Amino acid sequence: MKEVCQFLKDAGIYYLATVEGDQPRVRPFGTIEIFEDKLYIQTGKSKDVSKQIQANPKVEICAFKDGQWIRICGELVRDDRVEAKAHMLDNYPDLKAQYSAEDDNTEVLYFKNATATISSFTAAPKTINF
Repeated sequence: MKEVCQFLKDAGIYYLATVEGDQPRVRPFGTIEIFEDKLYIQTGKSKDVSKQIQANPKVEICAFKDGQWIRICGELVRDDRVEAKAHMLDNYPDLKAQYSAEDDNTEVLYFKNATATISSFTAAPKTINF
């Protein structure tokens, strides 16, 4: 999982895909952290992406860097604990202008039943389950 997290941090931006009804939705994200041995992302509960995840927690992430790409599929689970939110915001202090660990909008979610595959044109794919 640390390798997956580092890949996404090094890529800087990753793309998160959700489903809204029968329509896929993809948007750029940048928050990724490990907290209590789980891989977390962050968003706001007021956003459409949050509503989509709550309706269908199955998501995919894709990112590219240095000739390699990663795909992560799994389910996202909301963690409403202040400690989890604070951990994310402490690692992304720029977000503190919009979010607070104590507000009702800040949302952190961790991956459950996740599989990451790192691929390239020159090497066999590497699969990581977490």
